[in-house]
Amino acid sequence: MASQKRGMRWLLAGVVAAALSGCVSVPDAIKGTTPTPQDDLVRVMNAPNLYIGQEARFGGKVVKIDNQQGKTRLEIATVPLDDGARPILGATSVGRIMAEVNGFLDPVDFQNQLVTVVGPITGTYDGQVGGAAYKFAVIRADGYKRWHITRQVVLPPQPMDPWMMGPHPWHRGYGGWGWYTPGPAYEESVVTE
Repeated sequence: MASQKRGMRWLLAGVVAAALSGCVSVPDAIKGTTPTPQDDLVRVMNAPNLYIGQEARFGGKVVKIDNQQGKTRLEIATVPLDDGARPILGATSVGRIMAEVNGFLDPVDFQNQLVTVVGPITGTYDGQVGGAAYKFAVIRADGYKRWHITRQVVLPPQPMDPWMMGPHPWHRGYGGWGWYTPGPAYEESVVTE
């Protein structure tokens, strides 16, 4: 009996460890080279010279794209990122950055899309947002990830106990209890790869 309890504890600990490890992971393209890239744009913009050369990871919506010879500049309205480095839907913008990507990115594929970029902060750029002057943090994007928004149906949790049907082999279903729906399903948007 004691060995069964001990075995059950180890099994439960293993299940919990497996469930918690790998729940959310950052895609390899935007992992970066440091364990914790800078992700606080407000702090960077308050003292940009302190952060030049430091790796940063920002994400948000591409509001403007400018193709130049050999590189593409993405103007990104940044929002906070979740644990998987995905932009949080519905979050307000914390500022804008210019991300410089080597090569050509087609505006059709990136305009108004969600992206996350990672790379060193290279300085600032004086530009405009609408008719107002704006100072952008500039990042050399060594890696980037374009995200997709998908809609999924979420069912409300069912108020059932796993033992409700009983541990008996002769128990036949709900036995007249019927199904209980606590509310309607709803649809939500999620950011996916």
